[in-house]
Amino acid sequence: MKALDTSKACVLVVGDVMLDRYWFGEATRISPEAPVPVVRFQKEKLMLGGAANVAHNCAALGARTQLLSVVGADEAGATLQRLLEEAGIRASLQRDPSMATTVKLRVIGQRQHQLLRIDFETQPSHEVLASKLADFKAALPACNMVILSDYGKGGLTHIARMIEAARGAGKTVLVDPKGDDYARYRGANMVTPNVEELREVVGRWADEADLERRAQELRAVLGLDALLLTRGADGMSLFRANGATHFKAEAREVYDVSGAGDTVIASIGVMLGCGAPLEDAVRVANLAGGIKVGKFGTAPVTREELFG
Repeated sequence: MKALDTSKACVLVVGDVMLDRYWFGEATRISPEAPVPVVRFQKEKLMLGGAANVAHNCAALGARTQLLSVVGADEAGATLQRLLEEAGIRASLQRDPSMATTVKLRVIGQRQHQLLRIDFETQPSHEVLASKLADFKAALPACNMVILSDYGKGGLTHIARMIEAARGAGKTVLVDPKGDDYARYRGANMVTPNVEELREVVGRWADEADLERRAQELRAVLGLDALLLTRGADGMSLFRANGATHFKAEAREVYDVSGAGDTVIASIGVMLGCGAPLEDAVRVANLAGGIKVGKFGTAPVTREELFG
């Protein structure tokens, strides 16, 4: 499809943000203290993760983007704020001194091989989350799309009330889900689980017909317009009231799948926000996901990469 004016999309992203920290080094020997490699540190790379990566992808595609989230009053939170400003994203990050900003630290050896990942995280306080709900309602009039990025870190405790408020204001709501309680997403326009996430909710399916039956039952129970299942090498399946549409994966060499789901939901949000029909938006997201898996880390896909 031809490129649309993505600046018409104004996307409000809410959810769990994280700092993706990469330490690169050489691992040429085994420690005498334990059977583990000794890594000689060479450099660090910092990238936006979680909902911050969703916002980064929206901005890279040309959309006007606002992000609401909660971080700790710490170095990682300040770094996230700086990276978001550099990416041109208007971010409102509530600071909670009682929590640590979520950080994923990956140690990378030769040939980009991941040796270790360490996660740092705590849950935000209810007081900060309550104020974020007020900020969310205040931000709704200026946007035409809402993306709720749930990474299960506690930042979307009030997601049901957010969906109700957004739909009441006439906004389209997309949810990247987590966990087995999808009742909290009731009333959204669309959810975008991957295969593992959907199985956690509907169980294992025997074949494609069984998958469609289970997906359609879930979609109907939740009152969704659509459910988009991302299936990795098997592409995507879009379930709507009038049936299922399947999209073959874009043939790409898979280098790193981290952040691919963020790229997909961001692409759909931006395309819908600038007036594209849902099937066209999913086709663009399918292409964007194929581009993303060829990149290292949570790197965004740009408008130029998609449309030339």
